[in-house]
Amino acid sequence: MELDLMAHAAPLRSVATLARRAEEAGFGTMWITESGRTAYLSCAAAALATERMGLGTGVAVAFPRSPMVTASVAWELAETTGGRFTVGLGTQVRAHIERRYSSEYAPPGPRMKEYVQAMQAIFAAFRGEAKLDFHGDYYDFSLLPAQWSPGPIDAPDPPIFVSAVLPWMSRMAGEICDGVHIHPFHSPEYVTDRQLPHIAEGAERGGRTLEDVCLEIPIMTAVGEDDQEIAASREHARMMVGFYGSTRTYAPVFEQHGFEGLSEQLHAAQREGDLGRMAEIVTDDVLDHYIVSGTWSEMGPELVTRYEGLAPNLRIMSYTAVGQYREDPDVFAKWADVAAAMRAS
Repeated sequence: MELDLMAHAAPLRSVATLARRAEEAGFGTMWITESGRTAYLSCAAAALATERMGLGTGVAVAFPRSPMVTASVAWELAETTGGRFTVGLGTQVRAHIERRYSSEYAPPGPRMKEYVQAMQAIFAAFRGEAKLDFHGDYYDFSLLPAQWSPGPIDAPDPPIFVSAVLPWMSRMAGEICDGVHIHPFHSPEYVTDRQLPHIAEGAERGGRTLEDVCLEIPIMTAVGEDDQEIAASREHARMMVGFYGSTRTYAPVFEQHGFEGLSEQLHAAQREGDLGRMAEIVTDDVLDHYIVSGTWSEMGPELVTRYEGLAPNLRIMSYTAVGQYREDPDVFAKWADVAAAMRAS
């Protein structure tokens, strides 16, 4: 089982340094999120600084960019990396798409499905396998003169992953995408009982199986050398669970374990700015469903025990390693041991 890591888009020189250190530590893929900086430029900086490690956007905001723009950038990154790049896409939320990007949002599910299908058609046109002739409800592409096409590359088409939590998007991902970015706020039981059946349903609808769909699973961890360090790490994780859980859309993740009403309580406390109350709501019993705790020597085997066999095609991503690296660059040596222990388990 490979260990990946999540990083934030950052000043490009620092991303290049981070990528080199991550590759030396043995991480499988570095996934770069998009917030105030663009994930694609950070992936380009990381690509030029590495030789083996996979790179991907985890996730980039889709709708403000035309599928042609996203496909073109992904194509160049796939070529530059020799096929190490994966494009990961997300819808973001309506307020950001409409008010920060001044772009169309609704309906997000069908729009994202068509976005992916358009990119797949564009890839085929770049390769010269088919004339560009895609017509949908939200996107329409029919012009690609030879001088405006990047042409074939000596690498496979970039795999397309999408972020998914709820049933519609999970089915769509299973039907047409190469992978699914599972939300960091999850439990293995939620994925198994509530999300995986929808992904499998979509895969069957698309004439595929679960083996054709990779699950990329970011894990919130609380890890340290001793109980004191683990306890401090758990408090940080507690606030992350409270933050994500306050989004009422994710209430089913709590309800999976009988925590009905918890999302509403967190939402109310969050609106009041009562961080102390949010921490109280996420008790240790709640917390342990959504994070993995342990010493550095325990973490690798524990991750494998918790996630092995969940799906036939999955990858584990550290959600916290880069934050720890920012405070202590030497921490990657400890994560290298975790990655080695996972591969050996």
